[in-house]
Amino acid sequence: MQWFLSFFSFAVAFQVVFAAPAGLERRASATDAADVGFATLNGGTTGGVGGTTTTVSTLAALTAAVKGTSKKIVIVSGKHPLRTITGNAVVSVGSNTSVLGKKGSSLVGVGLRVKDASNVIVRNIRVSKVLASTGDAIAVQKSSRVWLDHLDLSSDRDHDKDFYDGLLDITHGSTGVTVSWSKLHDHFKASLVGHSDNNKAEDTKITVTYANNHFVNLNSRLPSFRFGRGHIFNNLFQNSNDGINTRLGAQLLVENNVFARTKKPIFSTDGGFAVARGNDLGGATNTAPNGSFTSAPYSYTLSSVAQVKSAVAAGAGQTLSF
Repeated sequence: MQWFLSFFSFAVAFQVVFAAPAGLERRASATDAADVGFATLNGGTTGGVGGTTTTVSTLAALTAAVKGTSKKIVIVSGKHPLRTITGNAVVSVGSNTSVLGKKGSSLVGVGLRVKDASNVIVRNIRVSKVLASTGDAIAVQKSSRVWLDHLDLSSDRDHDKDFYDGLLDITHGSTGVTVSWSKLHDHFKASLVGHSDNNKAEDTKITVTYANNHFVNLNSRLPSFRFGRGHIFNNLFQNSNDGINTRLGAQLLVENNVFARTKKPIFSTDGGFAVARGNDLGGATNTAPNGSFTSAPYSYTLSSVAQVKSAVAAGAGQTLSF
């Protein structure tokens, strides 16, 4: 019995000492489907599952590989030793496509655009410093069933606010979009939903989920949301000016988010609405009028605000390994 207890104690100690610390990369599969939010509806979002798999390390190869509507999985590895693809270009991603980044790969000055497409997955991609003259880091336009997961999107705040455009813009009536476990940081204009004040007819149908994302060192648009419906839960907002801006009739459900050093965590301009519950506003105030979007049309699990900070800070961004 004494031998058994000694062995048991050693085994427990071994597990404690060698447990994987928070923030280390976790394994993911190229065949994963969207598992949270609006992207799970209407048949779900599976991307290029069942199609060809191609690994790319140059801008030309990436541009060619993601074209068309056939099923395809494109692995972005980047050139060694820096594993970086550079340029001043926007790459258009076709329907039924998964674009997956190898750990350590990055696109510098190169944005991705999902336009007039459906069933698209973009995961574990790092994009930085896409000039405004080129476009957004990630743009979703006139598209449906799009899963954006474990992205790392940034630029810098050393230039004028219009030197770069948006990090992640979802516009022109896009539906069934989920943004999850992504890190948006060091930028002025983070994430715009809804094209313009005059685009109500098209953008009212927009549906977007933001879940478990990390917004840090940003000026505004976390997100700025026009006309459509948005579910924003379990996100971490730090060191930013404007937080969630609900605008022009947008209906948002905002749950169990954590705001730290964010001046205006939840607010409204031009008649937007939000049902806000369970949030830690960091001592600031929610000034958005109460809305009518009270229940999301899918199953999901809320983490407590006590869990959000550590979980999101460790897990959001390019932390997957394929």
